[in-house]
Amino acid sequence: MAGNSSRRGAIKKTGKGNPTAGSGGRVRRGLEGKGPTPKAEDRPYHKAHKQAKRAEKSLAGRPRKSKPGSDQEWIAGRNSVVEALRAGLPVTAIYVAEGAERDGRLREVFGEAAEKGLSLLEVPRVELDRMTHGAVHQGLAARVPPYEYADPMDLLDLAAANREPALVVALDSVTDPRNLGAVVRSAAGFGAHGVVVPERRAAGMTASAWKTSAGAAARVPVAQVVNLTRQLKAYQDAGCTVVGLAADGDVALPDLEVDGPLVIVVGSEGKGLSRLVAETCDQLVSIPMASSLESLNAGVAASVALYAVAQRRAAPGA
Repeated sequence: MAGNSSRRGAIKKTGKGNPTAGSGGRVRRGLEGKGPTPKAEDRPYHKAHKQAKRAEKSLAGRPRKSKPGSDQEWIAGRNSVVEALRAGLPVTAIYVAEGAERDGRLREVFGEAAEKGLSLLEVPRVELDRMTHGAVHQGLAARVPPYEYADPMDLLDLAAANREPALVVALDSVTDPRNLGAVVRSAAGFGAHGVVVPERRAAGMTASAWKTSAGAAARVPVAQVVNLTRQLKAYQDAGCTVVGLAADGDVALPDLEVDGPLVIVVGSEGKGLSRLVAETCDQLVSIPMASSLESLNAGVAASVALYAVAQRRAAPGA
């Protein structure tokens, strides 16, 4: 019958004899609810899925690289790791390079790890190089959460708690983390209450800074601020004298008054202090030196200034 070709669910044959399923009846109901085709790696029988599973299995248990901006940081170097453990930093794991020399520092780290129940993992040296992004780790590194910066005003509270006149070092556009680490180390050695760094276009407390500080960053707080000029003004409002180190300063370092709370601002090598920071300082102070040498790097300049202040404050009758 001619009407049979229009029945619901009927299969229409093409001129070549190949059957084509219609969109109605059982065929349409059978296609409902299946959704889009899964990706290749999500299909258990597919080659891509099997390759992904093999890759996951081979990576299981291997240390993962800490990417920039991730929730982990690295402390590299034997002194740095020892100081971090002594200071009670929240170390999450310790990595030792295969074949690393077992000296007194390494044995102390092993003892601390056992006492505190920390993970202690031995990995190939090339793997430790990769995880610490090429830092000079001396065969030892520790993984810690990101550095927690202090509030800049807390540095004044620390000085008050110690019943000491505040001594703070602020860095203006110092971008080399090794310079920051050197400044932190000098701050610890000469009794400063903390270091302040800008949030942008400046070095932060990275593994390299930790390494250079030789672990002093575990004892000296570092504060990070959005606007350095604004923070210097806040320190002035709190009673601090803000002095900037500059080659053309109108006061020589030996003549600087150091009795009250003091903030020493150190600029970058070459450019020195930025214009706004220099204008905010109460005084610009120069370090007397041979004319044949134009400038000192930030770490050395801060060390010289801190030493001079410490000596003056420790002098009889000061």
